[in-house]
Amino acid sequence: MAPGGYVIKGGTIVTSKETFEADLRVENGVITEIGFNLEGESSLCVKGLHVLPGVIDTQVHFREPGLTHKEDLESGSRAAVFGGVTTFFDEPNVIPPTIDSQALANKVKSATGRSWANFCFWMGAAQSNLDELAKLEQLPGCPGIGEVFMGSSTGNLLVPDDGSLRIVLKNGSRRVAIHAEDEYRLEERRSLLSELPHVREHPCLRDVESSVLATRRIIGLSAETGRPIHVLHVSTQEETSLLAEAKSQIALTCEITPQHLTFTAEDYESLGSQIQMNTPIRESRHREALWKAVEAGVFDVVGSDHAPHTREEKAAPYPGSPSGIPGVQTLLPVMLDFVSKGQIGLNQLVQMTSESPARLFGVEGRGKIATGYAADLAIVDLSSTFEVTPDWLQSKCGWSPWMGRKLRGRPVHTVVNGKFALREEAAGEPAAGQLVQFDWKTEPAVD
Repeated sequence: MAPGGYVIKGGTIVTSKETFEADLRVENGVITEIGFNLEGESSLCVKGLHVLPGVIDTQVHFREPGLTHKEDLESGSRAAVFGGVTTFFDEPNVIPPTIDSQALANKVKSATGRSWANFCFWMGAAQSNLDELAKLEQLPGCPGIGEVFMGSSTGNLLVPDDGSLRIVLKNGSRRVAIHAEDEYRLEERRSLLSELPHVREHPCLRDVESSVLATRRIIGLSAETGRPIHVLHVSTQEETSLLAEAKSQIALTCEITPQHLTFTAEDYESLGSQIQMNTPIRESRHREALWKAVEAGVFDVVGSDHAPHTREEKAAPYPGSPSGIPGVQTLLPVMLDFVSKGQIGLNQLVQMTSESPARLFGVEGRGKIATGYAADLAIVDLSSTFEVTPDWLQSKCGWSPWMGRKLRGRPVHTVVNGKFALREEAAGEPAAGQLVQFDWKTEPAVD
């Protein structure tokens, strides 16, 4: 492609509302024209392929700093672009945790010149920084406060009590991302572990009520304070009703993950700790309810909750095996496979993976295929069936719970700021990612 500009010709453009054939002109990393029979010195024909806005994954754990034997910003972002993800929001539970301006600045510096995808970093909430959150959430490269852990998970960030949560919600204005599990119930249930524990006990120890209690509490606190909230990795049938009702009353949005739409508790027998995560994979009735909620429009965002651990760590006997599943590279292919099966429409998928994340979190100039927007694109082959293999996976951990599965639909090209980070299903130009900018003049969207 010519360095100044080029034309992507003959693709099928997909937005949340339309699907149509057109050419795209890209100049200096920006979409400058959408039309027919566009001419340019350099062009790429993508006839037969679908051109989607690049995925914005608002929940990844790329483990840098302090845990880079599992993943780092280079390897995680490379996995992202191989999966059509062009922007990521990285979580704060690293070592040291991202809970102050210096920690955030260090992560921004580490990603600059190394990240294949656009990047930003959640600011964590801890007892030591509660009164500073309103200032911290406005720092460059920060989308807001999250993931706020109401229940203990990977790392040492924990805000379990209503008093502290109330302080979090009163300090700032941006949408707060919430890990909704009730720590007090989790503590009570730890004694229920059997003498010969198996990972199948995971959704029993972290039971439905632990999620429902926390979600009900945070909804109440959001109503009290007026602070917008975003509930992550919803896993229960019961929560879908709570969330659907609350969305008509407060500024609430919520996330679903591909793994909660794929696996059920029966899969612990074959996959073991590979599907151990928080919140847990649960019985089939929950998966069915989550799909009904997707159809009903309850969920706003699909996020990967990419949280890799090494094979050796995962092989430890439960409960010593850590919770977390790699997923940034498989997010889009898994969801495209669901599109091929008629379980979700392609337009709705674009809304949930690109347009809604950009709108809800104030991402400036990304998330849409429109003139003036960054050329962040996932150009996919909906007819291509492929097997998830170790050779394809880019994450340092080298495994996936989808390994060995055949999926229909995969990225062929991934364009980040006009550069081909993935070209013909192979690595292209590295380090194309830029720091995400946020429109602070815009109030958080209320649906």
